[in-house]
Amino acid sequence: MEHEPLFFINTILSSVGLGHFAEHYVHVTYTWLIMLVMVGSAITVTKGIQLLPTKGQNFFEVIIEKLENFMLEITGPEGKSFFPFIATIFLFIFAANLIGLVPGFYSPTANLNTTLAMALCTFVYTHYIGIKYHGAGYVKHFLGPVWWMIPLMLPIEIIGHLARVMSLSVRLYGNIFGKELVLSILFMLAGLYLAPLPIMFLGILVSFIQALVFMLLAIMYFVGAMEEAH
Repeated sequence: MEHEPLFFINTILSSVGLGHFAEHYVHVTYTWLIMLVMVGSAITVTKGIQLLPTKGQNFFEVIIEKLENFMLEITGPEGKSFFPFIATIFLFIFAANLIGLVPGFYSPTANLNTTLAMALCTFVYTHYIGIKYHGAGYVKHFLGPVWWMIPLMLPIEIIGHLARVMSLSVRLYGNIFGKELVLSILFMLAGLYLAPLPIMFLGILVSFIQALVFMLLAIMYFVGAMEEAH
């Protein structure tokens, strides 16, 4: 079950001949909305950077610093190179999860296409890191510890790496879709009696946890790609 897209989004897209697209690809329009908010916030904050930070600058600096310190405790200083990806993916997923808690809005992460796209980006970036750190020797990660195990280990490793895409995408999609479905049903049945409020508070927790889980798994995949093959 999906929410209807925001009226102003449909109006804007309909005015340029994309009304049909807006109606059938609600996850894309809300993804655009979140991207615009994130980019706009980044531009606004970076424009006014000062040595003595303002409240807004201080707020974002604390978030980025906490995320970076959390990641570096796992990866070590080598992880700084992929921190921009990790921070972006976490903030986008968290915002995409949260937006569905607002009546009339829709979480793009409640659509498998969105979560699959992020999982594929993580998958590709994982192997980019592996090749960057090990060059052609990265193939050793797939061959096992001894040469005679290659026929067994190679297909197992390939299947395991492909399964990561399914794991990342389906886990996030399933949890957020379930949250959206439960909230939709409660709003229809008892919205006037504030019955959905406890679920909405739980939804905030679920939104954060799912963004954190996706980020943690991505970090672990990146760390695994950086390590020497055993």
